Amino acid sequence: MSTDVADEILGSAMKQPDADRARIAEALIASLDAPTDQEVDRAWQIEMDKRLREIDSGAVKCVPWEEVRDRLYRNANVHR
Repeated sequence: MSTDVADEILGSAMKQPDADRARIAEALIASLDAPTDQEVDRAWQIEMDKRLREIDSGAVKCVPWEEVRDRLYRNANVHR
């Protein structure tokens, strides 16, 4: 984007009401900080692959949900 186009967009944004300018600023800042959907999907894929390798190799043992739930209730002293 050329400087002229950026200046034109900024000039137009600056003429907007405060609430709209705040919304525009928030969206622009969020776009700089947020990872893309592809990056998030790739990170999850890497994590799932790692966990599957751990299960397949026997490095970790899967625990049935019912057992995990019962442990949580026991440790929290919560009665169902």
